[in-house]
Amino acid sequence: MARILLADDDVELCELLSEYLVSEGFVVEAVHDGEAAVARILQEPFQLVILDVMMPKMSGFEALREVRQHGQTPILMLTARGDDIDRIVGLEMGADDYLSKPCNPRELVARIRAILRRATPAITDQGMDSVLKVGDIELFPASRKALCQNRDLGLTSTEFNLLKEMLEHRGEVISKKQLTEAVLERKLTQYDRSIDMHVSNIRRKLGPYSNGEPRIQSVRGVGYIFVLPLKPLDSNET
Repeated sequence: MARILLADDDVELCELLSEYLVSEGFVVEAVHDGEAAVARILQEPFQLVILDVMMPKMSGFEALREVRQHGQTPILMLTARGDDIDRIVGLEMGADDYLSKPCNPRELVARIRAILRRATPAITDQGMDSVLKVGDIELFPASRKALCQNRDLGLTSTEFNLLKEMLEHRGEVISKKQLTEAVLERKLTQYDRSIDMHVSNIRRKLGPYSNGEPRIQSVRGVGYIFVLPLKPLDSNET
């Protein structure tokens, strides 16, 4: 059973959500401020953390920043309904997903299960770690490690799966709708910028090719394309 840490200063809401999540088969621990959340995350392994943005002692954003300095535990942010800034900031800082409050418990469970599936290592039949190599990028699905020029990119589970999807379709335009359904496992809604924020994070972590060419290009009104370099890199391109 997946262990979940729920951090929200609304004690009554925590009790209601905890009861529902336990009924769905999760093990839940609740804390009510950002400092307590960070302390527990650093003390114990959790498969997923739910962070409310507005908490005493340390905000959800501050807690997220602190946690991301120590690891890539999957994190779902709870944001105020209609507050696009909170959603964008959370995703830019490395949250895997967000959900507006008040939230539907069934949708929360669906989001949690989707995140956990993204975070689950993909093991080959032989139990060995397969490698997806594209130019100077190497992805190891079983260990969830991503390297660029032998440098660990420190990707979240969502970023890892998004980069994997784009590399598998390198040289092809892939729509935001396709990426949202394949990576986030939900339908793309009109104002959902989650994929845009995750792509932005990946771009920043990858940087351009050594010859200055961008790795990921936006295709206006459609989506994105992972572009192979016009000139060969020092490493063998695939």
